[in-house]
Amino acid sequence: QLQASGGGLVQPGGSLRLSCAASGTIFSINAMGWYRQPPGKQRELVARITRVGLINYADSVKGRFTISRDNAKNTVYLQMNRLEPEDTAVYYCKQEIRPYSYSRIYSDYWGQGTLVTVSS
Repeated sequence: QLQASGGGLVQPGGSLRLSCAASGTIFSINAMGWYRQPPGKQRELVARITRVGLINYADSVKGRFTISRDNAKNTVYLQMNRLEPEDTAVYYCKQEIRPYSYSRIYSDYWGQGTLVTVSS
């Protein structure tokens, strides 16, 4: 189970920090990521970080957003700075989790989504 938090209403130029913690039966976690779905649009990748720390960002957020993870807490973060109205969306976290040592593959687990609204 993933629990996301940190969304809200912020003015343009402001900052927010999203968190997403995994709980339950977890043997290991591979990549963690954040996706977003703007109103009336499809879900898109915002940022992704692998278990060894390799990161990729959507071009639209490079230089403004920072993804990080705390493996001890099974948590992924998204620090969002210089927010723009175009960043308004429901943000979803995803973690690739292997529940048991005998699990052969990693499965995708999604958080419930947290709304970020950037408006004056």
